[in-house]
Amino acid sequence: MKRKIAIIFLVFAYSQYTSAQQYITRNGFIGFYSKTPLEDIKAENNQVYAAVDLSKKNIAFTLLLKGFIFTKELMQEHFNENYVESDKYPKANFVGSYSGNISADKDGPYKVMVKGALTLHNVTKNIEMPATLELHEGKLTGNATFSVKPEDFNINIPSLVRDKIAKEVTVSVKIDCSTSK
Repeated sequence: MKRKIAIIFLVFAYSQYTSAQQYITRNGFIGFYSKTPLEDIKAENNQVYAAVDLSKKNIAFTLLLKGFIFTKELMQEHFNENYVESDKYPKANFVGSYSGNISADKDGPYKVMVKGALTLHNVTKNIEMPATLELHEGKLTGNATFSVKPEDFNINIPSLVRDKIAKEVTVSVKIDCSTSK
């Protein structure tokens, strides 16, 4: 009987330990920026769902494309209606993993390499980027910057505005996660 209680206690303690390694947020940040001699474009989305599992080294993001806010309303309209067709393809997703070791019980920044599949405009591409994950007092923050080419995701830019949109768009990711319960 004592052995069964000890095993149940160990299973419970292990499940508590592994769940403490899972972090989530519903208000992560993804912004993208395009800079050309003719025009600068900035769009930001603060409604990004993100999950990081330290025990499995998995990471995932999802967001609604209509959540991007632009500095100019007309840009936002063109982005949703003409480029990403957000009524037809409402979400962007990333599912991947990271390399590098993170100690869940040791605060500090950790440099990692993130690899995974980005799905945008119903096209999935593998991407890889350096990132920083930082543990501090039970919270996990993450930062990464990478570039994407709209043409890689079958996003057609009309010739009339092609010179106003960079061939490679810079994407910035920032998350502040808490442990999942």
